[in-house]
Amino acid sequence: MTKKIKTSSALKEQKGISQPEMTSQDSIDRIKKKRTNQISADALAHDILKGNITALSRGITLVESKNKDHLNEANALIMKCLPYANKSIRIGITGVPGVGKSTFIEAFGNLLISLGKKVAVLAIDPSSSLSKGSILGDKTRMEDLVKQPNAFIRPSASGETLGGVARKTRESIILCEAAGFDIIIIETVGVGQSETAVHSMVDFFLLLQLTGAGDELQGIKRGIIEMADAIAINKADGDNLKRAKIAKIEFDRTLHLYPEKSSNWQPKTAICSALNNEGIDAIWKIIQEYIQVTTKNGFFNKKRNEQNKFWLIQTIENQIKTDFFNRSKIKKELQKQLELIELNKTTPFACLLYTSPSPRD
Repeated sequence: MTKKIKTSSALKEQKGISQPEMTSQDSIDRIKKKRTNQISADALAHDILKGNITALSRGITLVESKNKDHLNEANALIMKCLPYANKSIRIGITGVPGVGKSTFIEAFGNLLISLGKKVAVLAIDPSSSLSKGSILGDKTRMEDLVKQPNAFIRPSASGETLGGVARKTRESIILCEAAGFDIIIIETVGVGQSETAVHSMVDFFLLLQLTGAGDELQGIKRGIIEMADAIAINKADGDNLKRAKIAKIEFDRTLHLYPEKSSNWQPKTAICSALNNEGIDAIWKIIQEYIQVTTKNGFFNKKRNEQNKFWLIQTIENQIKTDFFNRSKIKKELQKQLELIELNKTTPFACLLYTSPSPRD
């Protein structure tokens, strides 16, 4: 009699680990919202005042957020930090692309830290007008400074704002001051007509300039030189040192032709090589002299008050613009007018009749 052998197929399905369900976008949004709700102005302010860098970074992210749900917490955070602000020296640094702003700031920041200062760098990176993105690469360019325990480098995108200033740079300064940083450096995108935005939030405005590029004044707006409290000719090393010295003499002559500043300060010039760390201390001495002169004659505090008034008006204007474009009626009518313009059936001036809000809006 043949014995039957029971066999089992190798293809038999075995019970295994169940696959997770695909995470939906709604689930992701709920997780983000939960994390956002955990941001507390009280907790952030408490940690910022203790000098916690992580809290400072989160606080700046909060005030930079365009999410309406973050607005109240951001305002609360600023108000809690404001009494501890206004105790730093704010320095704006600008110059044409390629002048060596990042290299200079690293050398300058390291010098200040060696003198016992805490340095915060708010580096503004240019944003693409097409993708709206930015490289935010200043932390990679300032390799030595970023490692310093008393340094804080925060790259922010300039977005659609003019003058090479991020949308919330002014508020970021307040948070950095509350965290105990006594030197705030603002690095701008470059020289432009709207560089007045930078000048309106700093105590000292430094213009970095190159030499050996033909006419020393070529490519610089007259208004930028008028705003500068000092001009530093960078990359004054090697074969370029002689040309830098000549350029310094020419800038000295030029600056004496401008009207006297209301601060009673005569702008000064200097030459330096950020790459070789030469002449950086001389620029710090110029800044110290400026602070001493303007503090004694009362201009320093007067300028701070004027800046606060200026940024109040700017904040109101920005909010009005935001509110206007966020109205559903405006969005709908604006899209309609854009289509008519594309068909050449109206003009931008005629559009104002349809998009301007009525007194009842």
